[in-house]
Amino acid sequence: MANKKPTIKTIKKTAKTAPKATRKVIAKRVVKKSAVLKKSQSRKIEAKPVRKAVTKKEVSAKVSAPVFDLTGKKKGTVSLPTELFGGKINEQLMAQAVRVYLANQRQGSANTKTRSEVTGSRRKVWRQKGTGRARHGSITGPIFVGGGIIHGPRTRDFSLKMPKKMKLQALVSALSEKNKGNLIFVLDAKLSGKTKELSKFLKSIVPAEKKKERSILFVRTKKDENALIASRNIAKVETVTGSNINTYGVIKNNAVIILKEALGEMKETFLKTS
Repeated sequence: MANKKPTIKTIKKTAKTAPKATRKVIAKRVVKKSAVLKKSQSRKIEAKPVRKAVTKKEVSAKVSAPVFDLTGKKKGTVSLPTELFGGKINEQLMAQAVRVYLANQRQGSANTKTRSEVTGSRRKVWRQKGTGRARHGSITGPIFVGGGIIHGPRTRDFSLKMPKKMKLQALVSALSEKNKGNLIFVLDAKLSGKTKELSKFLKSIVPAEKKKERSILFVRTKKDENALIASRNIAKVETVTGSNINTYGVIKNNAVIILKEALGEMKETFLKTS
């Protein structure tokens, strides 16, 4: 055990039993120690203010997009849900989501038959020796017409899986990136199903110079069939419902046009899981 420093009380106790010569020395030590204690007590140590833990959540800036009518006139702006359009942009996660989406589009149904699966006789074509021709087995061999195929494609599953939360975060990153570049537009109108109406609206928003480069993702509601009929015959316009919007579709197209009613459908489907 380490020797503890003597206090004033212990020094006074030892002074009672000690001889006269040592009492004087002990008395001097007591005077010195008491003076040091008085000095330390007289000093007022200013306590540093304790920083309180921040309990309030960081309030993200409001996200908005311009609203247009069918004629192409700007009505104003509409506030978008920050959980979908105001998140952090994660490029690595978006790339992963695109890879998973494209892999899941592959059917993998191509199939060829090997020599054991082809219908045909298993008898030896000709005798082993004496004909002057090469030796062969059955007619189902790969060198014969109608025979089996070597190293051909076989049925396989190309599908990949991705967690729901990662999918949602990738979609949020894609929508936030488009919103950051002012490429999200909201259409506040009821479509009658005529292609002419929607094509005029697209011409008013997209300038004539960028017509060739134009590719638009048109987001509608499930119930709105007129929007589907009006948009399906326009070149470079991909139509999707608010509940089926995906990361690949957002990244692939230059701009995103959302019907005002479809915003509510997007909130219902994607903000429930978050």
